Amino acid sequence: MRISIIQSCYIPWKGFFDLIGQCDEYVIYDRMQFVKRHWHNRNRIKTANGVEWLTIPVITKGRFSQPIDEVLIEKPWAEKHWRALELAYRHAPFFDALAPRVQAWYERADKERRLTDINELFTRELAGLLSLKTRIVRDTIYPVEGAKTERLLAISRDAGADRYLSGPSARAYFDEAVFDGADIATEWMSYEGYPEYNQLYGDFEHGVTVLDLLFNTGADAARYLERSASPSSP
Repeated sequence: MRISIIQSCYIPWKGFFDLIGQCDEYVIYDRMQFVKRHWHNRNRIKTANGVEWLTIPVITKGRFSQPIDEVLIEKPWAEKHWRALELAYRHAPFFDALAPRVQAWYERADKERRLTDINELFTRELAGLLSLKTRIVRDTIYPVEGAKTERLLAISRDAGADRYLSGPSARAYFDEAVFDGADIATEWMSYEGYPEYNQLYGDFEHGVTVLDLLFNTGADAARYLERSASPSSP
């Protein structure tokens, strides 16, 4: 049983869904500290003027150590984001087919007060649209303690996992020996080898929200999550 334990992001890029799609369970790790200028509350889209950020305004003043699941929305944002997506992708081949569904997500998200609930809403809906079968749960169902690797190990044990799939950026702090001692294999995700697709506005850009892929490829989107590189063990 393979597990991934990752902090939530706003309308994540395709690599995020590729990673969780290769797991039996994805744990939304939002009891961890919110980081400003991270992917927690923002992502990028391609526009006629280049790559631009969509950022959800959140309350951070005086709350520097708050966990992601306590971050509150500062002011209305959803309609502005939807209009930006509409302007950027209205000429994409599958925008008209997907627009009603995606707009409805934004209308639902507009009623949420917590960032983690917004991110979970989009993650579940996007995973469904990509036909991923991964079980998605919050980290609160695993009431474990510990810091960094120890907490990840405790969650993995409670979930019954024997494989842990991590993104490459975690190498800076992840202690593989802790997992090795518990007979849980550590695997590292590679984001190399994604095929390009017909994308609007000039040179191809991989690092944008998965909505770009969906609006441009429709039902073929899942095919573009297949890479020439696979997760590897150390």
